[in-house]
Amino acid sequence: MIRIVLILSVAACSFLLPSCSSKNNNDRARSSSRGTVMSVSGIIIVPRPLDNVVLSSGTVLASEAVDLAAEASGRIDLISFKEGAHVAHNELLVKINDDDLQAQLKKTELQIQLASDSEQRQKQLLESKNTSKEQYDIALNQLATLKADRENLLAAIRKREIRAPFDGIIGLRYVSEGSYTTPTTRIASIQKVNPLKVDFAIPEKYAGQVHVGDPVEFISDETRQQFSGRLFAIEPRIEATTRTLQLRAICSNKSESVFPGAYVQIRLRLKQTDNALVVPSQALIPILKGQTILVKRNGVVVSVNVKTGIRTPSEVQITDGLVPGDTVITSGILQLRPGMPVDVTIKQITPDESFYTEDEKK
Repeated sequence: MIRIVLILSVAACSFLLPSCSSKNNNDRARSSSRGTVMSVSGIIIVPRPLDNVVLSSGTVLASEAVDLAAEASGRIDLISFKEGAHVAHNELLVKINDDDLQAQLKKTELQIQLASDSEQRQKQLLESKNTSKEQYDIALNQLATLKADRENLLAAIRKREIRAPFDGIIGLRYVSEGSYTTPTTRIASIQKVNPLKVDFAIPEKYAGQVHVGDPVEFISDETRQQFSGRLFAIEPRIEATTRTLQLRAICSNKSESVFPGAYVQIRLRLKQTDNALVVPSQALIPILKGQTILVKRNGVVVSVNVKTGIRTPSEVQITDGLVPGDTVITSGILQLRPGMPVDVTIKQITPDESFYTEDEKK
C-alpha cells in the first residue's frame, strides 16, 4: 500500500514540474521584454525662425502683347521689320497703299490755302466796315470745315500705317509686300518680355496674408534660372471651382531667356514666424482625429497629440502639443509603443535643399 502511494506521488511531481518550469520561463521572458531598450534616432526641439513660404506653379506672360493687324483694307506697300527683331515704340512696321488719300490731302491743302486767304480779306473788310459780320462768318466756317476735312484725311492715312505700340520683340510675319490685307488679317505679333508677368494661384486660406508688393521667386523648369519679383496684382475674388486666389507677379527679364507661356515653380514669401517649433515630416503619425508625435520623456516613449501649421517639403511646424527641449523620435516609429524604454541618438535637423535657396542655407 505504501509502495502504491509513493508511485502516485512521484507521478504527480513529474506532471507538475514541467508546468512550473514553463510558467517561470514566460515570466522571465516578459520581464526581459520590459527591460529591452530600443535604439532610435531623434531631434531636440529648438525654436527657430521659419519663413511662411507658399509653393505653387505658374505661367509666364509678356508684360505687353498684341497681334498686329491693319485698321483699314489695302495693298501692303512696305514691311520694314525683320522677324524676331527688337522694335521701338512708334516705329513704322507696315505701310499700306494710301495714294488716293494722299491725293485728297493735297487737294484739301490747296482749298485750305484759298479759304484762309478769303477769311483774311473778309476780316479786313469787316474791320473797315465794308462787309457784314455774316459774310465773315461764312468765310471763317468754310476754312474751319476744310481743316476738319484735312484732319479726317490724316486720320485715314494713319490707319494705313502700322506702328509698334511699345518697345518689344516682333515675332513671325504672315504677310508679304504686295499682298492684300484687311482688319481681320494677322500680320505678326509683338511681345514685351522685359519685364515679365507671372500668373499663379494659392489656396484661399492664404487670402488674408498676401499683399501687393510681397516678394515672389520663381524658377524656370527649362533654364533652371531663378528670378525675383514682386506681387503685382490680386484678383479680388476666390475661384469657386478650385477654391484658389489668383495672383499676378512682375519681375525683370533683362536676359530675355524666359519666354511667355513657360511653366515655372513659384515661391511666395509671407510673414515670418520668429520662434517656430519644427519637426521632420516623417515624425508625424496620422490618427483618426488628428496627428500625434512620439517623444521621449523620463526614458520612455510618450504619444503626444499635436496641431500643425506651416509645411515645407521636409518639415512641419507644430503649433500645439510640444514645448522647446522635447526629444522627438524620428525613426523606428512603427515598432514603438507608448511606455517602451528607448535610447535616442540625437541628430541635427537640416532644411530641405530643394526648398531653400543658397543664401538661406548659409
